[in-house]
Amino acid sequence: MNKINLIIQQEYLNRIRKRSFIIMTLLMPFLFVTIMFVPNWLSSIDSTGTQDITVLDYTGLYEDLFTDTPQYRFNYQTTGKPVNHTEKPYAYITISDNLIQNSKAIAIYSEKQISQNLKEYVTLQTEHYLENEKLASYQIPNIRKIIADSQVKLNIPEIRLSENESKNHSSAETSIIIGITGTFIIYMFLLLYGVQVMQSVTQEKSSRIVEVMISSVKPFELMMGKIVAIGLAGLTQFTIWLILSGIILSLATPQLLSDMSLNSNDLSIEAINLQNYPFVELLIYFILFFIGGYMLYASLFAAIGAAVDNESDTQQFMVPVTIIILFALYTGIYSAQFPEGPLAFWCSMIPFTSPIVMMVRLPFGIPFWETALSLLILSISTLYCIWISGRIYRVGILMYGKKTSYREIIKWIRYKG
Repeated sequence: MNKINLIIQQEYLNRIRKRSFIIMTLLMPFLFVTIMFVPNWLSSIDSTGTQDITVLDYTGLYEDLFTDTPQYRFNYQTTGKPVNHTEKPYAYITISDNLIQNSKAIAIYSEKQISQNLKEYVTLQTEHYLENEKLASYQIPNIRKIIADSQVKLNIPEIRLSENESKNHSSAETSIIIGITGTFIIYMFLLLYGVQVMQSVTQEKSSRIVEVMISSVKPFELMMGKIVAIGLAGLTQFTIWLILSGIILSLATPQLLSDMSLNSNDLSIEAINLQNYPFVELLIYFILFFIGGYMLYASLFAAIGAAVDNESDTQQFMVPVTIIILFALYTGIYSAQFPEGPLAFWCSMIPFTSPIVMMVRLPFGIPFWETALSLLILSISTLYCIWISGRIYRVGILMYGKKTSYREIIKWIRYKG
């Protein structure tokens, strides 16, 4: 155990002291915030100016159909054709018949593909105009007020009954957000840091450094020390990312936060929902599934790294593992809509998919026995995978110059020497 602790300490310190680790740890929160806000900022920039749109209304009925906007200026005509002039407009809108009687009598002509924004604007304006015309044709007094008064909007509260007959407000939307967030965090961690374990083992094997290390420690101790150290480095990086992202968001969006505080009535329901979620319980389960999933996949990645001579040979073994992780992610996203479905249930019991899928199901309040059984299966499977990976690691780490196959790996597992 002392040797494993020394390996963990040395591997962890070497990893967090790397310049690339420090740069990515500090830079990623800024990239995250940039990805959130830059698209909205770019969409608000008017890079094209005002576009001229020519309306060819052959019926003479729709002179007031379109109004000018900062983006579009409409020029109304009753004659002419959509042709290419030297000073051609951005687009032509033709109206050849009464739109109430013939809704297909309107079309948009352009030399280049028009923007989706223009199409939506023309469609919405036309629909709104025709709706008003139809209502006016009924000649019913105050018909718009009658229709407005007849519209009913409900905000039905969701109340979850617990075993002690207490009532807790909940929200399907909030449960989905919490579950999907946990799912993506575990998915990213498994794939990102599991691959780092494999690359680290492969590099040490290729440089023959491992031959010196094996003379002082057992292969299993080296494998476990590397897995735990990279996992701790990843947790450190994630923690720093969350803290810095929170600080940057709070500093970059003061106006957004103030606007949200003004809508106290809208936020009150969500606040109740959040207050009634068992975040401590969810955090404990998250940590347990997080550790189990990482140790399971990291041991597999370590075995793959030990079984090959270089990183280019890892593809044949990486593909099945990557497919399983991607399948777990897609199953988790699907389970957000059907958390009690058979696919969600069985994938939450299979150890290779349960760490990801269970994160989606837990916020919906599944029975305790399902969570306990899933954790038990995951724990037993993780220990078994670590044992198998250890047997592959002890043989494969000193194998050079031979193309590894699945049959060869099975022989290593059965080898009792």
